[in-house]
Amino acid sequence: MLLNQRQARKLTLNQRRSTIAKAIQRLTKTKFYTNLKRRSFLEYFNYRDGELFVEDLSISQISDSVGTPFYCYSQSSIEQSYQQLASAIEGLNLSIYYAIKASSNPAIIKVLADQGAGADIVSGGELRLALAAGLSADRIVFAGVGKTREEMAFALSQGILQFNVESPQEIEVLNSVAEELGLIAPIALRINPDVDAKTDARITTGKADNKFGIDAKDALTLAERSKSLKSIRIDGLAVHIGSQLLDLEPYREAYNRLGSLATSFMNAGFGLRHLDLGGGVGIAYDLGQAPDLNAYAAIVKDTVHPLGLPLMMEPGRSLVGQSGLMVSKVIHTKDATTKSFAIIDAAMNDLIRPALYQAKHTIRPVKESTSASHNRSYDFVGPVCESTDTFAEDFDFSELEADDLVAFYSAGAYGAVMASEYNGRPLIPEVLVKGDRYAVIRQRPSYEDMLKLYSLASWQK
Repeated sequence: MLLNQRQARKLTLNQRRSTIAKAIQRLTKTKFYTNLKRRSFLEYFNYRDGELFVEDLSISQISDSVGTPFYCYSQSSIEQSYQQLASAIEGLNLSIYYAIKASSNPAIIKVLADQGAGADIVSGGELRLALAAGLSADRIVFAGVGKTREEMAFALSQGILQFNVESPQEIEVLNSVAEELGLIAPIALRINPDVDAKTDARITTGKADNKFGIDAKDALTLAERSKSLKSIRIDGLAVHIGSQLLDLEPYREAYNRLGSLATSFMNAGFGLRHLDLGGGVGIAYDLGQAPDLNAYAAIVKDTVHPLGLPLMMEPGRSLVGQSGLMVSKVIHTKDATTKSFAIIDAAMNDLIRPALYQAKHTIRPVKESTSASHNRSYDFVGPVCESTDTFAEDFDFSELEADDLVAFYSAGAYGAVMASEYNGRPLIPEVLVKGDRYAVIRQRPSYEDMLKLYSLASWQK
């Protein structure tokens, strides 16, 4: 909107620059984002003549080259997820920091960094992965309850944007490390608002009995005591109440509490520079309707945005979860007394969410059956020697044979990143697709590569 002369005179130079920049941003992005809103991530995972494609590349073609099992990501889908979120929060002064624990492959981090995202990390290893992706340290936030002195020192030496601290003890240790280095540690106090996120108890982080955060009623007292620490600077307050939230109303309660606390801090003379809203917006694992990002933005606008502070958010799963598949091959099928099993070459060590959280992933054939009359009910299981190595029970599917390929949807978050070498199984490859091109962004190690990490004790030789 153009400004008349009287309005323009009332604005400072910086305000005018900001207004112009935002106007240009709206003009250049509105049409683009409007088109994106009409698209589903499933458009990037579509069937053509009965065969599953990722963007413009068939899954079978990738499988022939890299073998199974493997993870496969659509770069365009990840970009669209970011752009849709950016569109929803436009005008809220809310910056996006990708929570890389969802998928920490540097190639994935770079896709989002190129879109404009910073990174939210929880370990020194993740910091190195973010730096390897080309992110500058001043776009990185370090969260987590158990940062070591070594991790703190490395992060300080790199010049990260902020530490989200979670206990009085952590503040004291961080101050000590920063003092030794002759640096100032910028921190946000992570507040535990005691809000039920109404999600799985194993991924809830904002209740009073969770290990995360500082009790809200103690935060201001702790901040006052921390004034004596010369190598700490309190820049903000942070909150994160859990993961895979499908009901957005808990955010309203948490952000209202955060906003009230921020007001108390500012009234007490603390010059807060920003508020960190955390992440946790869920995805639809059944491929149905995901939470409305515009509804989330409306909650932010109603609660903390009126404070006038710059805001930060840390989405993970919602940016990458539905942009990835895990592809596996049927070893053979087996008919038991009461069940039929589809035994596949992927296992719980490759995708642990079903075993760990009883999570349900949609499974589809890579090549569609031409006869719907031959559907069967299968338990999809892997070869690991555990009964928990089960992906789905009594799952209706077209009749399967050995070497058939199947795809597990919504595997882009907490899939490859949580994998292990249990049962002596190599980590599986990760593949990134853009258009009709693909790249292996993590190789499958050979057994020789795995064995190089081991050695016999000196007395065993």
